Amino acid sequence: MFKTRKSQPVSSSEAQGFNSSDVARICDVSLRQLQWWDERNVVSPRQDGHKRIYMAEEVVEISVIAELRRKGFSLQKIRRVLRFLQKDMGKRLSEALTGSSDVHLLTDGKSIYLEEAPNRIIDLLKNARQPMFLVCVTDQVKRLTAAAERKPAKSETGAAPRKTRAI
Repeated sequence: MFKTRKSQPVSSSEAQGFNSSDVARICDVSLRQLQWWDERNVVSPRQDGHKRIYMAEEVVEISVIAELRRKGFSLQKIRRVLRFLQKDMGKRLSEALTGSSDVHLLTDGKSIYLEEAPNRIIDLLKNARQPMFLVCVTDQVKRLTAAAERKPAKSETGAAPRKTRAI
């Protein structure tokens, strides 16, 4: 009835990944949404038993996917955007951030552009025949970086001492 997935062990270098709860909080999506995207092979994390472990590149992709979904893009069009970035360009979203300038993803659902130059972005928006949607990939990476810095150490995640009330 249900297709079982082979568990990919998480190596020590990959242990720095993010769990589903962290990703849901960082990207402002539900845990169910992450599960659904995993089931549909939109973004497939590593498996550690029953836990999903997301690498930074996957979290950036999820963040961009969530932003495009909020802007009304269908999952089919989002898959096209991801395919373009992963295969046609040979890059994942976070790898596109090699320069010091901001990187923007522009799309109308058919055409897809990854631009750094502000004048090119303006030209694309001016000359578009239909509405273009813009997502600042750099902002998504900054959000991930800030969340990773806020991530508590394992020693800090222990149970807090219970408060007692004086009677």
